[in-house]
Amino acid sequence: MQSIDILIHGLTSSPLLWTALIFVLGLLVGSFLNVVIHRVPIMLEREWTAQAREILAQTDAPTLPSPASGGGEKTERYNLVVPRSACPKCKKMITAAQNIPVISYLFLRGKCANCGNPISVRYPIVELFTAALSAAVAWKFGVHWYTAAALFFTWMLIAMSVIDFDTTLLPDNMTLPLLWVGLLLSIVGTAPSIGLPVDMKSSIIGAVAGYLSLWSVYHLFKLLTGKEGMGYGDFKLFGALGAWLGWQSLPLIILLSAFTGALVGIALIVVRGRDRNIPIPFGPYLAAAGWIALMWGEELIGAYLRMSGIGQG
Repeated sequence: MQSIDILIHGLTSSPLLWTALIFVLGLLVGSFLNVVIHRVPIMLEREWTAQAREILAQTDAPTLPSPASGGGEKTERYNLVVPRSACPKCKKMITAAQNIPVISYLFLRGKCANCGNPISVRYPIVELFTAALSAAVAWKFGVHWYTAAALFFTWMLIAMSVIDFDTTLLPDNMTLPLLWVGLLLSIVGTAPSIGLPVDMKSSIIGAVAGYLSLWSVYHLFKLLTGKEGMGYGDFKLFGALGAWLGWQSLPLIILLSAFTGALVGIALIVVRGRDRNIPIPFGPYLAAAGWIALMWGEELIGAYLRMSGIGQG
C-alpha cells in the first residue's frame, strides 16, 4: 500500500511523466481500437445474418449462406480476441514483434512482412491519435480516478467515430454501455477539483434530453421531407454524452457538431463533387464535440456568456 502511495505521489509531482505514461498506454489502446473498428461491424453482420437464417429456417424461404464460408452451416469463432490478426491477402499470422504500435509499421515500411501487401496508414494514425488524445486527458485531469473514466470515454468515442465513418453505424453494444457508465458515474458524485462527473440529476436529464431532442428532430424531418435525416445510433450517442456531461453541455455539443458537420459537408460537395443526397455520418461530429465539451466545455460556455453579456450587471 505504501509503495502505491509513493508511486501516486511521484506521478502527481511529475505531470510530464504521468502524461508520457498515458501516451504510451494510448498507443497500446489505439492498436486494440483498430481491432475493434475492423471487427465489430463484421461481428454485427454475422449476428444479423445468423438471426435472419434462423427466421428463414422457420419459413419456406431460401436460407442465407453462412458468412464464414459462403455456404454450409459451420462458422468459425470470430470476436475481438480470436482469430489472431493476419494479413488479409496471404493470411499469414501477425507476430507480436510485428504488432508494436507505430514502430512496427515504420519498420515494415507499411507492408506485410510475408507478401509485401500494403498496410493501411490508418492503423498508425488511429494509434497516434488515440495516444495524443489520451495524453491530453491525462495532462488536463492529472492523477485522479476520473481520468480513467475520461480515458474510457475518449477511447469509446474514437472507436465509434471511425466505425460510423466507415459503415454509418453506431453499434448498440458501444453506445448503450457508454450511456450506462455515464449514469452510474453520476451516482458517485462530482469531483470538486474538475467538476466531473456531473451530479445525478444533470446526468439523468442530460441522457433523456439528449436522446429525445434528436429523436424529435428525426421524426419532424421525416414528417416534412419523407427522408431519414439521421440514425437511431445518433440519438443514443447524444443521450450518452448528456449522461456524461449533463444537460447543460448539450447546446454546446449540438452547436459544435452541427457547425463542424456543415463545414465538412460543404467541403466534400465543393472539393469532391459529393452528391448532397449521399448521407454523411453525424456520429463523428457528435463525438468530437462531446470530447471538446469534456475538455473545455466550462471554458467555452463561460466565454460565450461573457461575450454575450449574459449574467453581467
